[in-house]
Amino acid sequence: MPVLFGVVLLDLIGFGIVIPILPFLSPELGADKMDIAYIIVIYAICSGLCAPYWGRLSDRMGRKPVIMICLAGAAVSYVMLGLASELWMVFAARGFAGMMAGNFGVASAMMADITTPQNRAKGMGMIGAAFGMGLVLGPLLGGLLSSGGTSFVLPCIVAGGMSILAIFAAAIFLPESLSADKRAANHAHQKKGGHASTLAMLKSTGNRLLVFQYVLHNASVSSITYLFPLWVGDLLGWSAHEVGIVFGVQGALIAILQGGVLGVAVRALGEVPFLRLGVTTCLVGVAIAIFSSSMHFMLAAAFIALSGATVCMPLLNTIVTQRTPLELRGRMMGITGAASSWGRVGGPLLAGLNLAFFGYSGAWIGCFCTVLLYCLWAWTLKERSTERLA
Repeated sequence: MPVLFGVVLLDLIGFGIVIPILPFLSPELGADKMDIAYIIVIYAICSGLCAPYWGRLSDRMGRKPVIMICLAGAAVSYVMLGLASELWMVFAARGFAGMMAGNFGVASAMMADITTPQNRAKGMGMIGAAFGMGLVLGPLLGGLLSSGGTSFVLPCIVAGGMSILAIFAAAIFLPESLSADKRAANHAHQKKGGHASTLAMLKSTGNRLLVFQYVLHNASVSSITYLFPLWVGDLLGWSAHEVGIVFGVQGALIAILQGGVLGVAVRALGEVPFLRLGVTTCLVGVAIAIFSSSMHFMLAAAFIALSGATVCMPLLNTIVTQRTPLELRGRMMGITGAASSWGRVGGPLLAGLNLAFFGYSGAWIGCFCTVLLYCLWAWTLKERSTERLA
């Protein structure tokens, strides 16, 4: 678990570095606000198309080699982004990054492999904590390395370097979680009957509606992270430097919530009640954003909304892996990764359109409606969703 945590952390530091610079890099090449949404969307579309493939491949080939392949692809994509001199090159770089973005689902499947049902929420929380710490160090590095300037080559090169470090760490220290016998059994299962349709598999595992919540979750979070830099840039005159610091502070909160609070809270409350609490908190934060125009309320809205949302993903992963047999686990996490990506398609597009026609208040109202659907589902979710499989 600690080694997997470290590999994911290094990867996500690189990912986090580009978060605060994308909204400011793209306008330097002639992009408008909708172009920025499209750049986010092209990444999500490519990830949505390719994530199920990476998950299925990890069932047959093993988790470790797939993680290393995806890390190599991420390193190349960051270099492509740093060298972009025209807008289409930014789209190409982010599209390729999306194609190679299979690590989160595969790492979650590996964590499910090495944990018992009783401590799986804690293990998923460690993955989430790595994500949070990556969002502490990554955006801080991105903001500091950009120094508020117009050249973003250095932060992109550093992001690629973090992925290369993660490759070496995985190669040297990360053990494979699937034995040769398990990989052979999974391969035989895929050849025999594992090519059943995705819908049939979701029905057999009882995860059809649950997987849709990955769409709503990521549509909500991606809308918030798309709107916030534009919001504070227009209303407060902030640059990538200030946005990077804010995302860094939020990342610290994520690390604390997922690395320290999550395991204790799940033992005390259970997965489903804590999920309800997280989604409701996110809804409150977005509601505050609708009426905010001063720095303090804008920051409070972002921190409350993202802090509530951050506990939800490990809980969704815990619930879905507990209901999925081992031979389907990688494929299932690939499907949830794809569902997450499609949420990241719809979220920025909806937010961008609402922003263009109705301004920031209208964009936040649209985001509120998405989170409200998510919240209504969470409060009607039955406890049977926590049925445990080894």
